[in-house]
This record gives sequence, C-alpha cells and structure tokens, in this order.
Amino acid sequence: MNLVEQVNSDVVTAMKNKDKISLDTLRMLKSALQMEKISKKHDLSDEEAILVIKKQVKTRKESIEEYKSYGKDDLVENLNKEIAVLSVYLPEELTEDEINKELDIIFAELKPESLKDLGLVMKSASAKLGAKADMKTVSRMIKERLS
Repeated sequence: MNLVEQVNSDVVTAMKNKDKISLDTLRMLKSALQMEKISKKHDLSDEEAILVIKKQVKTRKESIEEYKSYGKDDLVENLNKEIAVLSVYLPEELTEDEINKELDIIFAELKPESLKDLGLVMKSASAKLGAKADMKTVSRMIKERLS
C-alpha cells in the first residue's frame, strides 16, 4: 500500500474512531495530496507524497512560532497534535553525521569551489537526500563548507 492509499485508509479509521484531530488533519492532508496530484497530472509517488507532508508540517511549525508570539497556547497545542499525526507518515530524518557523509560524496563528485556553486550542490543534495533530510539544515551545512 502506497502512502496516499495509507492516508485514505487512515481517514476512514479516524472516522470510525471519532478522532476529530486526526480526522481533520488527515482530511487536510488528503486535500493537499489531491491538489498535488492534479498539478503533477499523475499519481503521486511516495517520495512526492512525503514532500507534500513535509510542507504541511513546515507550515504548521511556522504557524506555531506566530501563535506563540501572540500567546495563543491553545492553538499551539492543536498544531502540535496535528504535527504528531502527520509525522507518522514521514521517514526518520538523517542525522547531521549522515548528512555530512552524503555531502562528502556530493562534494567529491562536483568539486565546488565557492558559494557560486551553492545552487549546483543544493540541486544534487536535494535529489539525493530529498525527503530523508531537512533541506534547511542541508543548506546551512553546504554554506558552511563553501565559506
């Protein structure tokens, strides 16, 4: 069963269990996956679905920061619950050591010389690490190496 089918199945389970937070979160995710499917004009692979889920998590994390600054603790709590629901579908992220090993390989292949090569290195890293690593962390690590 691929990831999209799993989400659809879990929506039904959440309905049966009357789990409102999970149901609402999964419905939003299902909608986002459907919109991505329409824009790509083909069924989503697990990699593409994971990128959609990561985007959903990222959006919620950004909202948490905003709500914290306004003292909306009840909304922060709900968003944390939603992130927990979404995180079930994400693979475990690579550690910085594991990212460094992959970057060693990428740097050996591309031999970048300065920050001008950042885009080239990021493109390769994104293709290789994609859904397995936080690209913000990868970007920071590449910049540190190129500086």
